[in-house]
Amino acid sequence: MARPGRGHDVVIREREPADDEAICRLNHAAFGSPIEAKIVEDLRKARLAAIELVAVEADVIVGHILFSALKVTFGEEMMPTLALAPMAVVPGRQRQGIGGNLVRHGLALARQREWWAVIVLGHPGYYPRFGFSAGLAKPLAAPYSGDAFMALELVPGALSGAGGRVVYPPAFDIDT
Repeated sequence: MARPGRGHDVVIREREPADDEAICRLNHAAFGSPIEAKIVEDLRKARLAAIELVAVEADVIVGHILFSALKVTFGEEMMPTLALAPMAVVPGRQRQGIGGNLVRHGLALARQREWWAVIVLGHPGYYPRFGFSAGLAKPLAAPYSGDAFMALELVPGALSGAGGRVVYPPAFDIDT
């Protein structure tokens, strides 16, 4: 899956274990702290990492995205839902389409793998372009709220039931 990028080819592919050190460094560089890298590591250890992609340019990982299984219930019914977090692009390559390609590829895989919805806590000026909506997430009981807490239905009507509840795994309980 090659994508042109400023004179280079950026390839989006699934993460391999040999990528982990570079992914850790990338998340630290992109976010300025080790918190997101620890979230990634903890989600992998908990076997919650469902879709994990890297963007590679000239054999260097320049982007990373993780979608992990997220507990969303409506009464007793579990909804097959993913959390999108974190998503990182190396600082020198941000705002060049790499993150968008990672999101689009990840959402396409989520649909193929029959996930019903995706939840993100992210920039309200960025994620709506992919179909995420704060309004769709608003009725969900969750530890987050507001414009940055957004949802996307991969199956129409998946999140329309009453009494939806989101429970994040312990990996997201990191003190800053």
